[in-house]
Amino acid sequence: MSGSLRGNVGKKDAKAQRKEGKVPCVIYGGKEQIHFSADVTAFKPILYTPASNLVNINIDGKEYLTILQDVQSHPVSDNILHADFLELSAEKPVIIPVPIRVTGTSPGVLLGGKLIKKLRKLKIKALIEHLPDEIEVSISNLDINQSVKVADLKLKNIEFLDIPTAVIVTVLSTRNVETPLIPGK
Repeated sequence: MSGSLRGNVGKKDAKAQRKEGKVPCVIYGGKEQIHFSADVTAFKPILYTPASNLVNINIDGKEYLTILQDVQSHPVSDNILHADFLELSAEKPVIIPVPIRVTGTSPGVLLGGKLIKKLRKLKIKALIEHLPDEIEVSISNLDINQSVKVADLKLKNIEFLDIPTAVIVTVLSTRNVETPLIPGK
């Protein structure tokens, strides 16, 4: 994403920027706050994706590594009014939500159980170099009425910030569950 510095910071300037198809933005978390504007079309690949994006912002030839922290939208038209970016540092850990990807085939689902995905993202804390694009959750050993919780996940150099007992994915019993035949009964 590229942007240009804003000379004036205020309501009138922000309104004029929006009329030109630009979004007033701010980068904070570094040495100083940087007020800039970016083209509204640059936000589409950042906003309309389940992935957590690191955003490289180029302002007048200077690069900033950021994540999108907050977006304010118009309540009726849904147009983007303002965006906040957090500048990242290689030495400081970052807290970010990361999407979950379920992998494998559950024996409980094959028997007729229903797979329920309770969480779509997990909040993690890690250095930039250790940030994953997604967190894989395997359901290969989930039987009926079993689940995977946050505490079951172990990843190197990543701290999970969600409640350890929170259920990520579970296999529930349904009416048409095949019960395995037990010999002698």
